[in-house]
Amino acid sequence: MQFADFWYIVALSEQLQPNKVLSRTVLGEWLAIFRGEDGQPVALRDRCLHRNSRLSSGKICNGALQCPYHGWVYNAVGNVIAVPAEGDDFKPSPQRRAKCYATKEQDGYVYVRLADTPNVNLEPFSMPHYGQTGWETVRVINRFANNVTNCAENFIDIPHTAFVHPGVFRTSRQQKLEMTVERCHGSVLVEYRNENNNLGWYSRFLNLQGAEIKHSDRFYMPNITSVEYKMAQNRHLFITSQSIPETDNSTLVYTDVTYNYGIWNKLARPFVRWTAQHIIRQDVEILGIQGEAIAKYGTQFYNTPADTIHIFVESIMAAISCGEDPRLLPNQSVKVTFWV
Repeated sequence: MQFADFWYIVALSEQLQPNKVLSRTVLGEWLAIFRGEDGQPVALRDRCLHRNSRLSSGKICNGALQCPYHGWVYNAVGNVIAVPAEGDDFKPSPQRRAKCYATKEQDGYVYVRLADTPNVNLEPFSMPHYGQTGWETVRVINRFANNVTNCAENFIDIPHTAFVHPGVFRTSRQQKLEMTVERCHGSVLVEYRNENNNLGWYSRFLNLQGAEIKHSDRFYMPNITSVEYKMAQNRHLFITSQSIPETDNSTLVYTDVTYNYGIWNKLARPFVRWTAQHIIRQDVEILGIQGEAIAKYGTQFYNTPADTIHIFVESIMAAISCGEDPRLLPNQSVKVTFWV
């Protein structure tokens, strides 16, 4: 197994309009993304075979992509179907074919898979309750100057919230919490206990009765986190982030905030969007600071019991880096007490 075996978001479906080309980077590979003549997404290596121009700067001609430099035209599978300088003498050649990658469209996202590994059966992640009746989804996109592992760990890390998002998300109260952290089949599942009211600005709206919150965090290899809060009837929330590895220190994160607030669903949308973006902007800043320190001093971390989540995540990422299947790692479960 390798990182290229997985599916990565390259665009919102609505961003990929007909006759539009998008430039994207995944795992260091430059991609030109567009819709073919049949309307399906196409992903080609962003390099013209002729003189190495960027295809993403070209234009769409009848569902094919024309290079902006000398006008070579590529179809939906990367074959060169026209070379203007050759005129009527042009003949198709199997050697004239740009690298083409598999694409899928699901839950309003366009996905690309870089590897062509038939024995690895993986599918894009299904976003929780997307498009279902009674649920609303707010989507935001942010770029982090850090790697996928550190981004994913931040998104499922409670202790930082009291210091990076004070008052907005949590406040430091030295409240004793418990969690069970389980590594199983290439995923990490965290179940929390003893949470009830430290939710920041909207605590009264989210949990008016102060009941114990059902809170769980999940990490799905190699780049997905999903945070779930269930506070009461019609107070149910998922925050799901897909972290796209552009380069070693640049990660583009697509975040879905999907919630069921009952009759408040539509009215809550601007507040949900503003709050989500405000919190993420704070995370962008702190992860940028961390990224700078890692670039200078490396990744020697001093872990506490509350970092058990991160240790499990890192073990999964390390397995993939070594070409191993993390689903074969032994199942592990740890109970942890920590304070926030």
